[in-house]
Amino acid sequence: MIDAYASTDVYAAEAAAMAGLPEGELMARAVTGLVEVARARLRAASGRRVVALVGPGNNGGDALYAAATLARDGVECAAVYLDGKVHRGALAAAIDSGVVLKPVRPESPADAAGAVVERADVVLDGIVGIGGRPGLPDFAQPWVAAIPDGAHVIAVDLPSGQDPMGEKADPGGVWADETVTFSLAKPVHLLPPTEAACGVLTVIEIGIAAPAASAVVRRLDHADVADLWPAPGPVDDKYSRGVVGIIAGGEVYTGAAVLACTAAVAAGAGMVRYVGTPAPHALVRAAVPEAVHGAGQVQAWVVGPGLDPTSAAPGAAEQIGVARDVLASDARVVLDAGGLDLLTGPRPGETLLTPHAGEAARLLTRLRDNGSVPEVSRRAVTAAPLAHARELAERTGAVVLLKGGTTLVVAPGEGAAYSQSDAPAWLATAGAGDVLAGLLGTLAASGMPLHHAGALAALVHGVAADDANPGGPVRALAVANALPHTIARLRRRA
Repeated sequence: MIDAYASTDVYAAEAAAMAGLPEGELMARAVTGLVEVARARLRAASGRRVVALVGPGNNGGDALYAAATLARDGVECAAVYLDGKVHRGALAAAIDSGVVLKPVRPESPADAAGAVVERADVVLDGIVGIGGRPGLPDFAQPWVAAIPDGAHVIAVDLPSGQDPMGEKADPGGVWADETVTFSLAKPVHLLPPTEAACGVLTVIEIGIAAPAASAVVRRLDHADVADLWPAPGPVDDKYSRGVVGIIAGGEVYTGAAVLACTAAVAAGAGMVRYVGTPAPHALVRAAVPEAVHGAGQVQAWVVGPGLDPTSAAPGAAEQIGVARDVLASDARVVLDAGGLDLLTGPRPGETLLTPHAGEAARLLTRLRDNGSVPEVSRRAVTAAPLAHARELAERTGAVVLLKGGTTLVVAPGEGAAYSQSDAPAWLATAGAGDVLAGLLGTLAASGMPLHHAGALAALVHGVAADDANPGGPVRALAVANALPHTIARLRRRA
C-alpha cells in the first residue's frame, strides 16, 4: 500500500529524520537517488545533455547538486536559476564541477533562458517544492515553455506549479514524464487530476519514517490483494460466502444484467439473485445459469446497472418497486447508474455510490437544489474530483466511488481517500461499469467495509482488464470472464 501525506506532516517527518543525521546527509541521499534516475534516463534515450531548472528552495538545491554530480562524471550539464536566490552549497558545487550556469533576473527577457533549456535531453525540474502555492511562478514560465518536446522531464518531488494537495491541476505548470520523490508520497502523486502531471512515480528511500499523522490518500497495490480478498474456508457454504442481489437491466439495456451477474459469480459470490424484466431475465438464464431469479434474502444488493426508473416496459414497474423497497430498507446496497436517480438523500442502510463525473454532477445538483444554487457541471467535478466526491459522501452518508482514469473512493468524514489507477485506457468502454458493479456486490456481500471494497474492486477490475488483452482493446464481458484468473494470480503473490 502507498500512503500519501500532507506537506506539513512530511516536513515534520523530515525534521525528525534530520535530527539524527549529520547536516546535509538527507539532501545528499536524495541527490544520490536523483542522479541514478537521471543517469538511467540518459542511457535509455541515448541523451547527452541535462538541464536543471533551479528554484530557491531545497528541490532546487537537489536539482543543482544532481547536475554538479553528473557534470563531474562527464555529462554535459547546465542550470537556469533565479539570480541571488539559489542554494549556496549547490551553486558552489555546480561552479566547481563545470556546470554551465545561466542566472536569470525576474526582469530578464522571456527568452533569456530559452537557448539553454531547449537543448536538453533530460530536464530536472526543481523550481518549487511541496510548500509552494499551486501555480507556476512568473519567473519560471519561460523556462517551462522552452522545454523541448523530446526531453525527458524529471520533477523533483513534484511537478512545479501543481497543487501539492492534488486538488486541481495547473495546465501551465510542469507536466513531467517522471516524478522522483523521497521516502514519502504526497497527495499530488496519487490524486486526479495532478497524478497525470507527475508521470511515472519513482520513490527513492532516504530514511524518512512515516509520520504519526494519518495518510491523506492511500493506494492499494497488487501485493495487498492476497490479504484483503475474501476466501472461503472449509466450513463455508454458498450462504456464508455471501449472497448478492442484483437489480439491473431492462428492455433497453439488456446486457447490463448479464455483465453484472457474470462479474458477481466470477468474483466468487456464494450465490446471485437476479431481479429484472423479461428480456434480461432470459439472457441471464442463458449466460449465467448459476443465478437464482427473484427477490429473496441477500447480504448485499446491487441496484442500477442498465436500470431505467422511467420505463413503462413490461415488468419494469415491478422491478423498480423492488429497487425502491431495497433502498427503503437497512440492507447494504451498491447503487450504480440508473439506480442513482432513485436516491434522494441518506438511506437507512450502508451504501456505496458508483457515479462517473457526469452522474456525480447530476446527483449533486439534485441534492443541492434549493432554488438558487447553480447546476453542478461535469467539468467542475472533473476539475476538482476529490472535493465533489467528499461533498457527495457527506450529503448522502454513503461511501462514494467516483469512477475515472483514476478512481477515488471516499467515506463520510475526514478519513483517507483511496485512489486507484490500475486500469488501461482501453477499459473506457461500454459495460465496464456494469462489471465493476457486480464485482463490488460480491465484496459488499462478504461483509468487507465498503470503502475497502471500493478500492479493492477498482484495483482488481483494472488488472483484469489488462489481463483480458494486455496492451490492446478489451470488451467488458472479457473483463468479467478474466476475474477468476486475475484474482487467483493476485492472491498467489502472497
